[in-house]
Amino acid sequence: MATTVTAKGQVTIPKPVRDLLGIVPGSRVDFRRAADGSVVLARVDRKQPVSRFAKLRGHAGEGLTTDAIMALTRG
Repeated sequence: MATTVTAKGQVTIPKPVRDLLGIVPGSRVDFRRAADGSVVLARVDRKQPVSRFAKLRGHAGEGLTTDAIMALTRG
């Protein structure tokens, strides 16, 4: 994946890379030079974004008692 550097020295991190590293607006990243001379992008804030599944998790409120469930099923 290639990207273009702006006049200010900024680049856009491609979406697949952001998704892979969990980078969201406000995330802190670090650029490190590896032993082989390549540059590695790493997320440093370790704050994991809330997954789409975690957003669906929750409690619907107080549930029915066993007696109430039995009354509903028995008519």
